[in-house]
Amino acid sequence: MPSFEITPIGTVRNDRTDVQHTDNWGAVRSTIIVDERFGEACLQGLEDFSHVEVLFVFDQLTELDDYREPRPGRGRSDLPPVGVFAGRGPRRPNRIGSTCCAVVSVHGRELTVVGLDAVSGTPVVDLKPVMAEFSPADVRQPEWVGRLMADYFRP
Repeated sequence: MPSFEITPIGTVRNDRTDVQHTDNWGAVRSTIIVDERFGEACLQGLEDFSHVEVLFVFDQLTELDDYREPRPGRGRSDLPPVGVFAGRGPRRPNRIGSTCCAVVSVHGRELTVVGLDAVSGTPVVDLKPVMAEFSPADVRQPEWVGRLMADYFRP
């Protein structure tokens, strides 16, 4: 398949630096500094939205060599093994992460959010306002996801 290149649009700044600390993201306050090439008005209007989808790269973790074997989330033996595309873990093809975050403030090229599960220095590849029309009314998921995510966004 052809490859492609993505240039980050900004960088995450927060107090989290340990990529192994994987829980309690709910109260993490992050500022995304958007690159100056987009100008001071690049975030204008985003403050009117309650949430933003942040797409980023898990650049501080290596990609797996083989994705063919299903694995339990976070290596937990109490969870069923699932294929790479049935989980949201960081060790995935292209290492792209996506998180819906609450918008706190917008100041020029600085976007402050709460609940972003990315460590400081993480490259951001895109920002998209969350719109009700793009969100499904009813989401279905297996029961084990609740166990996997129990402490993930806990403050």
